[in-house]
Amino acid sequence: MLEKMEVKNLVKIFGPRPKLALQKLKEEWPKDKILKTTGQTVGVDNVSFSVKEGEFFVIMGLSGSGKSTLIRCLNLLNKPTAGEIIVDDENIVEYNNKQLREYRQKKVAMVFQNFGLFTHRTVLGNVEYGLEIRNIEKTKRRQIAMQVLESVGLKGWEDKMPLELSGGMQQRVGLARALANDPDILLMDEPFSALDPLIRRNMQVELLEIQSKLKKTIIFITHDINEAFKLGDRVAVMKDGKIVQQGTPEEILNNPSDEYIEDFVKSIDRTKVIQAKNIMKKPNALVSIKDGARVAVKEMQSADISSVFVIGENMKLEGIVTIDDCVEAVKKKQYSFQELLRHDYYIADPDEYIEDLLEKATKSKYPIVVVDDENKLIGIITRTSILAGLLP
Repeated sequence: MLEKMEVKNLVKIFGPRPKLALQKLKEEWPKDKILKTTGQTVGVDNVSFSVKEGEFFVIMGLSGSGKSTLIRCLNLLNKPTAGEIIVDDENIVEYNNKQLREYRQKKVAMVFQNFGLFTHRTVLGNVEYGLEIRNIEKTKRRQIAMQVLESVGLKGWEDKMPLELSGGMQQRVGLARALANDPDILLMDEPFSALDPLIRRNMQVELLEIQSKLKKTIIFITHDINEAFKLGDRVAVMKDGKIVQQGTPEEILNNPSDEYIEDFVKSIDRTKVIQAKNIMKKPNALVSIKDGARVAVKEMQSADISSVFVIGENMKLEGIVTIDDCVEAVKKKQYSFQELLRHDYYIADPDEYIEDLLEKATKSKYPIVVVDDENKLIGIITRTSILAGLLP
């Protein structure tokens, strides 16, 4: 994937003498000494990272870590003190007012923690707002707004006022308003932190479903490591204005860079973070639908297993056969698979979490089979794989 945004050595300092504090940073003064000596506050300290097109990139950290200051730099609500923000090969830090206005209207949108809705406007009026500012014709902007409302599950609510909606629905309106401008980059500053836990979990699932369809470049801020690891393709962990570690959830879980990260990952509920694709393995035996019962028996004997999955062309899953059924068929000289195929096994999506696999693993007498959108077999999961995936 192509890089959509690259942040290079970004620094944000608050106070009337930022250049003085910037010099002290170069001399490797700690931020608390800079504050005490110069009165300047270091919000972001020499941060670098890149985000690929269509990637869900999460920045997480505790209160005061600099994460919200950082995301506000990405649309220049906070003007960086130093560094570059490269978007589509242009350094937006150098934009003039006209370029910045076009960037905010067409390329980037932001969803805030407190929803930021206009209480005097209807749901539809809120979603239309950005299009209205861009002077999009009324009929056209209404059509776009209605389509986006449907995509976030708010069809039929367009004439309601924001205060008539629940917190979760209000946040959907905020998301719809951001999506209405069809931005390349979606910035989300702790959008779910004000919601009740159940609504929050539902919104996480809905956001992942929306992202699977729209493939936006998303930069998401949170203080919740479980949320970060559930949503993020990659995660950057911040502390004291710096990025301490960045990588996939799996990489950070398995290889924490220091004690600070180790303490963070101890609180992780691995059932909500580890996915099927992280614990699946290639089956040690498969048979083709063309092979027949005798070949299946030999495969199962060789691999010391009592059942084997059957595949067709291009690894398409056809079913499973058991040793008992195949031996009986060979005795009767009935070698075809068609009457032997069973389908009483469980299927998993590669992105399915362990918490969703536990019940399947308990009930299933066969391994769970992982397939893609085209029903191609890409791996299997045994009970042992699931238990091993839960270990730190």
